[in-house]
Amino acid sequence: MAKKAVSRRTLFRAGLWGASGLAGISALARVSGLSAGRDSAPPLAGPFPQGGHGVHGSGDGAVGEVDTSLFDPMQYLYHFDYGQVSTLDNGQTLREWTINAINRDVEIAPGVYFPAWTYDGQVPGRTFRATEGDRLRFHFGNGSSHPHTIHFHGIHPPGMDGILPIVNPGENFTYEFDAQPFGLHLYHCHVMPLKRHIHKGLYGVFIVDPPGGRPPAREMVMVMNAFDTNFDGENEVYAVNTVAFHYSKHPIKVKVGELIRVYLMNITEFDPINSFHLHASMYRLFRTGTRLEHDEYTDMVMMCQGERHILEFTLDYPGHYMFHAHQSEFAELGWVGMFEAEV
Repeated sequence: MAKKAVSRRTLFRAGLWGASGLAGISALARVSGLSAGRDSAPPLAGPFPQGGHGVHGSGDGAVGEVDTSLFDPMQYLYHFDYGQVSTLDNGQTLREWTINAINRDVEIAPGVYFPAWTYDGQVPGRTFRATEGDRLRFHFGNGSSHPHTIHFHGIHPPGMDGILPIVNPGENFTYEFDAQPFGLHLYHCHVMPLKRHIHKGLYGVFIVDPPGGRPPAREMVMVMNAFDTNFDGENEVYAVNTVAFHYSKHPIKVKVGELIRVYLMNITEFDPINSFHLHASMYRLFRTGTRLEHDEYTDMVMMCQGERHILEFTLDYPGHYMFHAHQSEFAELGWVGMFEAEV
């Protein structure tokens, strides 16, 4: 009798948590032949219990903690890289960055590692930020074992679009263009096959502020992403900012009544759409961030891959406000978090 292949996603959906979950996952790792190779993940370590809306879970997510010394989702949430700033002879502001592509295993849940292709060793890459009209200069070096590029969304000359030249291992290339238009953009590798280079981790957020800026707010970046840990073409782990359940176990602290601005991007591969739902409140939605007037007032938005929006809201009462994907499977596999509003 032929054996039927079973993915870890199937086990997760079956609700095999706790000690039985650990046994099932370990057995599956042996059947799948997973090893710590270039295109495979090390065996899962420890139970990966249900979070968010799980019947057993309290929303805390996976047992244990990830090592945040190399990538801290809470620090990433608030970090904006404005580059090295100088002034050109014509008075234009110049911002420069150096970016290196390297291979590195990243921890996406306690004891669960993904063999990633990264910009500067992290997934997502750094959040680059500029003002409309600035001259931007990105010095890109490929220190990995595969050819890569950087494709920036926005308006720029075709020669700076990150399609050609393809930057081979050991080579470098400098991208230079003016920041336009203002809005929320992204960058990612554009070497074929696209789904492989993007899913493996080569992406990040690129913010261009309007010349007059936006109203003061507590600003944060959220990248909805997911990981196919056994490379079967479907994701087993979902997250916002890479680490499953992190903002559920470590709620994002905000103040009651303060303006919160979320730069939200979806880069999830293998699933046609992702979504963002906020409990007990509503947000003003700025589609792509290219207008100063909001497009919608809602608590739920669906986004395809590469789509990004700015969300603005206030939380009017103290307490915990859940946010998550409204595809319940995504939430149960890691894409769920909490805001903790304090007086």
